[in-house]
Amino acid sequence: MLLGTSMESHFLTLFTSDDKRLVGKYARCMMMNLSIPIDEDLQQTLSLFEKVEARRGGLDMLGSSEVTFRCLVESFPRILLLPLDLHLKPMVEFLESIGVPKEHMREIFLLFPPVIICDITGINRKVQALKKVWAFDKDFGKMLLKYPWILSTAIQKNYKEIVSFFHMEKVDKSSVDTAIRSWPHILGCSTSKLEVMVEQLAELGIRNKKLGQVISKSPQLLLRKPQEFLQVVLFLEDLGFDRETVGQVASRCPEIFAASIEKTLKKKIEFLDRIGVSKDHLPRVIKKYPELLVSDVNRTILPRMKYLKDVGLSKKDIAFMVRRFSPLLGYSIDEVLRPKYEFLVNTMKKPVEDIVGYPRYFSYSLEKKIMPRFWVLKGRNIECSLKDMLAKNDEEFAADFMGF
Repeated sequence: MLLGTSMESHFLTLFTSDDKRLVGKYARCMMMNLSIPIDEDLQQTLSLFEKVEARRGGLDMLGSSEVTFRCLVESFPRILLLPLDLHLKPMVEFLESIGVPKEHMREIFLLFPPVIICDITGINRKVQALKKVWAFDKDFGKMLLKYPWILSTAIQKNYKEIVSFFHMEKVDKSSVDTAIRSWPHILGCSTSKLEVMVEQLAELGIRNKKLGQVISKSPQLLLRKPQEFLQVVLFLEDLGFDRETVGQVASRCPEIFAASIEKTLKKKIEFLDRIGVSKDHLPRVIKKYPELLVSDVNRTILPRMKYLKDVGLSKKDIAFMVRRFSPLLGYSIDEVLRPKYEFLVNTMKKPVEDIVGYPRYFSYSLEKKIMPRFWVLKGRNIECSLKDMLAKNDEEFAADFMGF
């Protein structure tokens, strides 16, 4: 090695990660979604990735001290000339000052080594320019961690192209920036590639403002392969949806179209069938609450079902309720289900079976609708069903129960 022992040790520390596989996964994702003309910094970075990929273990070894460092020096020989006190330490301090946690500094250096070679003035100029156009200061360090290539000239140039493209599509810039902040890999995607997915969404009636809402919710959809997107469309059509309804589902829950059919969507359909929601009921259930298809079964759906069973409902009752009102399994236990159930049985003195016939009860505000209407009825000694109490609008309720 050409470095002194202490200097070599410091460099090895900078370019060694405790989670090599994760760094390799990020590198592959960045490479996979790159479809724009690249600059010298990106070219050298890709050269490093290719050299590591060619070694035993591939990109999973990116972050392994000796493997990475040898390839790094081959791709960036200038690194051997960097003074420790006058350059490296000030660069680390600067990155900390813009919000990069010290313990994650090495991930940035591994995924975009030109950062450590550049002078601080030049990096700061790029950072300030980005902060100005994106208008988010506090999140910049997190953004840099997600996608250190944002400091590349080619990526910054493509940002302007992307904003211009979506402006032509009549999508608000704030929606574009929200999408990029959440999924910055979009910045490495050419507008011609984005246009293909935008056209696919337009065929479902998703345009202009609606398009902005969709990419804000599920920006990774823009990087989906068109054939994979179409497979989800066909999957939903096979369930009984027409094309217009598929568009409505996409607007409501675009995450469905970024999900795996085999690993996610089919398994949810099988799960719904097991709990008593047959294929005949699926179109209505999913249309009302498409989020069911991407909800976590173990962490979200099953705990809610368990709670409903614990309060005295059978599996058959719950299936019936879901068929009538599918958002039921999306409500928080502590914030919605438990307080409304307890008010029902403890204060209103109604049997739990009443919510089987009218599960929409859980959709109304406890403080703003359920409680006020109940106390009005109680004050007038009026008994009525949950549906009669809650389904009417204010004028109808006043006319029927208050004599107005």
